[in-house]
Amino acid sequence: MSPAQNSTPAGIPSVPGLDPALSRTLEVRDHTGELRQWHLLDSGPWLAERGIRPRGTLLAVHGNPTWSFLFRSLVREDIPWRLIAVDQLEMGWSERTGVTRRYQDRITDLSLLTDALSLRGPVVTVGHDWGGLISAGWALDNRHDLVGMILTNTGVHQKLEEALPKALQLATTPGFRTASTSLTDAFLRTTLSLSTPALPKEVQEAYLAPYRSRARRRGIDQFVADIPAGAEHPSRATLERVAAGIAELKVPTLFAWGPRDITFSDRFLRDLIQRVPHADVHRFEKASHLVWEDADVAGLVATWLEATFGTAEEPRIEAAPWRPVSSYAEPAPARPIGAEISRLAADPAHAHRPAVVELAGEGREGREISWSLLDRRVEDIAAGLLSHGVRPGDRVSLLITPGADLTGVLYACFRIGAVAVVADAGLGVQGLTRAVIGSHIDWLIGINKALVGARAMGWPGRRLSVEQLPTVDRTALGVETSIAELARSGALQRELGAPLDVPVPDPDSDAAVLFTSGSTGPAKGAVLTHRQLSAMFAAVGDTLDLAPERGLVAGFATFALLGPALGAPTVVPDMDITRPGELTAPALAEAIAALGSPAVFTAPAALRNILDTADQLDESGRAAMARAASFFSAGAPIPAHLLRGLRDLMPHAKALTPYGMTECLAVAASDLEGIEAAGEGSGVCVGTPVPRVEIAIAVMDEEGVTTGEITTDAGVTGEILVRAPHVRDRYLMLWGTTHTSMRFEGWHATGDVGHLDQAGRLWVEGRAAHVLATADGLFTPVQVEEAAESVPTVRRAGAAVVGPRGTQQVVVILETEDGYRPGKAGRPRAAAPSLQEAVRRAVRDRAGVEVVAVFTTRALPTDIRHNSKIDRAALSRWSGQTLRGEKADAL
Repeated sequence: MSPAQNSTPAGIPSVPGLDPALSRTLEVRDHTGELRQWHLLDSGPWLAERGIRPRGTLLAVHGNPTWSFLFRSLVREDIPWRLIAVDQLEMGWSERTGVTRRYQDRITDLSLLTDALSLRGPVVTVGHDWGGLISAGWALDNRHDLVGMILTNTGVHQKLEEALPKALQLATTPGFRTASTSLTDAFLRTTLSLSTPALPKEVQEAYLAPYRSRARRRGIDQFVADIPAGAEHPSRATLERVAAGIAELKVPTLFAWGPRDITFSDRFLRDLIQRVPHADVHRFEKASHLVWEDADVAGLVATWLEATFGTAEEPRIEAAPWRPVSSYAEPAPARPIGAEISRLAADPAHAHRPAVVELAGEGREGREISWSLLDRRVEDIAAGLLSHGVRPGDRVSLLITPGADLTGVLYACFRIGAVAVVADAGLGVQGLTRAVIGSHIDWLIGINKALVGARAMGWPGRRLSVEQLPTVDRTALGVETSIAELARSGALQRELGAPLDVPVPDPDSDAAVLFTSGSTGPAKGAVLTHRQLSAMFAAVGDTLDLAPERGLVAGFATFALLGPALGAPTVVPDMDITRPGELTAPALAEAIAALGSPAVFTAPAALRNILDTADQLDESGRAAMARAASFFSAGAPIPAHLLRGLRDLMPHAKALTPYGMTECLAVAASDLEGIEAAGEGSGVCVGTPVPRVEIAIAVMDEEGVTTGEITTDAGVTGEILVRAPHVRDRYLMLWGTTHTSMRFEGWHATGDVGHLDQAGRLWVEGRAAHVLATADGLFTPVQVEEAAESVPTVRRAGAAVVGPRGTQQVVVILETEDGYRPGKAGRPRAAAPSLQEAVRRAVRDRAGVEVVAVFTTRALPTDIRHNSKIDRAALSRWSGQTLRGEKADAL
């Protein structure tokens, strides 16, 4: 077939971000046998002009109501693939033929077009919205040329018994459909309005341009009418064929998703993952339906294509086999998670000693759970969960207050191989909602408050309560049964001679999804296997020297889960777990007294508040504090002066400041004596690597970008790299983030910046993303903050920058001793002239940096969970807006 074509289409207006030279029209016969004029974007000549030999072709198909403009970002030099992005017939700038086109017709029309283009493999299809269904249909019918698929916010199946998304229910309502899709442009404008922040005016105008008249919008109406929701719909058979067929395609596949989509929600993503379980998945947490506009999907695609297929000069037949960072490290002793609970339960010397202590408080009674009872409880719950249908590999969200109930359910999940999803309330309602929904959980086990929230927020998963609920409450909350009932069922099975009979989970199967603090963006789910989680427990145990005789006071909710695995009796102080920074000295003293001489863990922000409330201690409280054997804190590096401040309260305690992260909980550690021996330096000294951990530095250039060079030389500042047997396996449904963090083979890039000294000690200097790339050179935020904090009246300082990298100007925002007020961050104000001058002088003398502005605030913005990591990105955003004379966002 020799298509008639016009290389310079007339009547197509210029639109922003789209080179007019990419536009092309040609005439091809459609499924009716008639010649039809197509418009498409073709980057072949653009690549040729730049001497780039294509690795293959990206065949991109838009949905409703967009056009090929959606894929303009795929034309870039780091994507050496020819882009063919079509405007479907009746859509965009392609011909309005007057023919009613069904799903199968559109697949056939697309195949006829690619035949006319002589398009041959390797082809990777790219689809969005209903274009995803059509591109998947083309992939099935042209699998001889297919090497990969990319699908974004689409759905290939709609169960007959499932209701359409509410947005589509409204759009397909008789009488409303035509009025909103073709009679007016309401459907199109509504689609464009879904993005947050709003799309630029010129981008909105570009999407509207092909659809200015009712006649040109008929294709939008037809697309909505062709949604095959019912069994009798003419396109239903094609939908079923494609939905079943893509499960047979074993080509590399990428799903890039905007989870805020009101049409193609995460339930469509779950369906796709079930059909294509080998797919790489990346959810752009803040993106909506037009994910190509809301997020850097093209950047993700560029990375994925190179990692999967290589380049034309160095092609790769298949992606390199997956190998986690932990596999490069010295292995830890292999032990099943929870083995220590069983060991102590079987030991007469410990069986009846407390494993978990719950303190009495407002509305609750105190209780102690022995090792023997905890072991029995874990076995009973595990048996009950299995009998109720929970299976190995199922994801189980645990929304339970730290204590005996959470401990029993968590270790029961570990026992049967269910994957525990741990996202604590410290993330806040929005963060917790994102974590639960984004984990694609199968089950949700929660306290009443969590179950009410799950019902109200529409969280997924079959629901179980902790305590048995009245029938009315159970029905209202959608609860199937309770852990209390399942435990009784499991106990009865054991009494009748049917012990728990389930194999120990495979060491390389997923054990848990632990969510990060969200201090540098939306919280990420770090996936750890049983082998990696066991190694993490071993690393923490080795570092903190926990033992049954000592016990653990866990002033941070997640740490309460570690105690039983380490054989350490555990108690959580009377505190609001969502605000660990508000832990008081009397509450801590009460918890210490419950265990005798325990190790104490707190969030970094709590250390300040403990010192501030020490005057509230009575004589018994001071005596209890003095019995603490050690105290330590993690989540942010702890300055030595804070550790020294606690000596009066806990004079016999060993002061330890470990460095770690959710992805690798223990990396390095130092006691106060070690910090003092290290002396003054740039950043916070966090000591030497813990057993089986290696640390290296990724060297940065003058703009703070890692160069690829890795060193262990002393004095070189750069991004901190970690290798350990307990580094997380991957981030859940964040392929791009996982790839970026593992861009140095065999290492986890932490996102922190620092250096090693001559003694091999690590000094942490802030976040790599917050490095100050000034005209005077590269500086780390901690250098500036420590210098500012040397001014006597300054309580805490945050470093911000304004301007382009390489010429950034430094701004400092302070908490002062007199002006500090705990709680929500305040709006900064210009500091007093004398304070400004003192801070400028201190930073200039100590760090060699000129400061352009100094502000004060009642409280610096911090992360929700730890209340300690300064949100420097928020400070920089505020500073830039303020210094430009704009209305600044709230901190």
